[in-house]
Amino acid sequence: MQALADRADLIELLGRYADIADLKEYTELPGLVFTDPLTLDFSSVADIPPMTVPLAGYVETLRGAFAPYTATHHTITGHVVTIDGDRATIHAHVRAEHWLPDEPARWLVVGFYDNEAVRTPDGWRLSRVKLTASHQENAHLSSAALAR
Repeated sequence: MQALADRADLIELLGRYADIADLKEYTELPGLVFTDPLTLDFSSVADIPPMTVPLAGYVETLRGAFAPYTATHHTITGHVVTIDGDRATIHAHVRAEHWLPDEPARWLVVGFYDNEAVRTPDGWRLSRVKLTASHQENAHLSSAALAR
């Protein structure tokens, strides 16, 4: 029974992860989703190497990265969860759409998450997030491209 409860908690964790950007909720949710520090790898969509960062710094990066968009929608499905004691891996499909004001096109990212989570005294938290984009449309509308 514990494995089923853990699996449900880990899938819900990815739902909360998507809500951070989609609801622009940078106060409570990040602490419910991530460890501090955490390792990030978005190198498939941005020209940055994988890095380990403090949670507070990442939250400010998220706030800035999603500020230009009037709306975003992250759909995370097809969860494949592997639990090994207090550690877990989660492979999932993602489709993320990002809309800018007064822009008919939107930045679309389709790909996969390969994340790692750890059990903490407060529940499961993501310790590593890796996005592998298999397709993008209008990448020039990404916040990284807009910042250039």
